[in-house]
This record gives sequence, C-alpha cells and structure tokens, in this order.
Amino acid sequence: MEDWKLPWEGGCRCGAVRVRVTQPPMLTSACHCTGCQRMTASAFSLTLNLPAQGFEVTQGETVIGGIHGEQIHHHHCDNCKSWVFTRVDGLDFLVNLRATILDDAGWFRPFAEFWTSEKLPGVETGAVHGHPTIPEMDGFQPLIAAFAEHPIRP
Repeated sequence: MEDWKLPWEGGCRCGAVRVRVTQPPMLTSACHCTGCQRMTASAFSLTLNLPAQGFEVTQGETVIGGIHGEQIHHHHCDNCKSWVFTRVDGLDFLVNLRATILDDAGWFRPFAEFWTSEKLPGVETGAVHGHPTIPEMDGFQPLIAAFAEHPIRP
C-alpha cells in the first residue's frame, strides 16, 4: 500500500464536496458508454474502482444525478453539479470515483476500457484491456489481478 503514496484528497470543481482515499484502487478504467459520454460532455469517463472502506466524503454532501434508477446512484455536488462518484446496489464493497476529482490525477492511466462498442471514432485511451461492453462479474477478477501487477503508481 505504501507504493501508492496514500492518502489522496480530491474535490468537486467548486470545492463544496471533498473526498479522501485511503486504500489503493482495485482497477482504473475508462467507460465509453453513451451515458458516460453525456454525463461528462466528453468522449468517456475515467474511474478509480475503490474499496468502499477506503473512501469517504470529508466535506459537503452529494445529491443523486444522472440516472435516477434503483441500481446505479451517481453522486454529484449540488452546487457545481460535478460528477464525483458512483455506487451500485449489490456492490456495497465498491465505490467508483471519477479520477479527475483527485487533486493530483496526473498519474492516472486507465488499465481497462469498457463499452468500446460505443466508443467515438478516433478516441484512444491507452488502456491495456478493452471490452465491447461490461464483462460479467467473474470477468473482473482477472482484470483486478492483472492490475495489481501493473507498475503505474502515483
């Protein structure tokens, strides 16, 4: 864990919401789905898949934005509307933090990319692994294991 130089701090654009990461990510990724494209107003979203016990909101409160469904909960700053993190019902051990929320995200590289079937033409992330959709749950274990061996650290 020391080679990750934790903890990390981060926050939304206006600073009303601040977060802290105390455990290393299980995976870094880019998502090319049209939903992420629309929510970011960009070609993809960048994500740190974190153990839930290694993540906390240290300042402010978030509101649910994006999809208002029963399974996926996109947390945003109520003031500036920045998309901060996502929680998924049934995956209580996991928080998907938007990588650019970190105060220092310059080290970030997506190890995997998902929904490449919806990727915009000419967009490249440099991810090591690409998937046309989202793998089944058992498909994540090999990715997580491979990422643990990946040399990129902040």
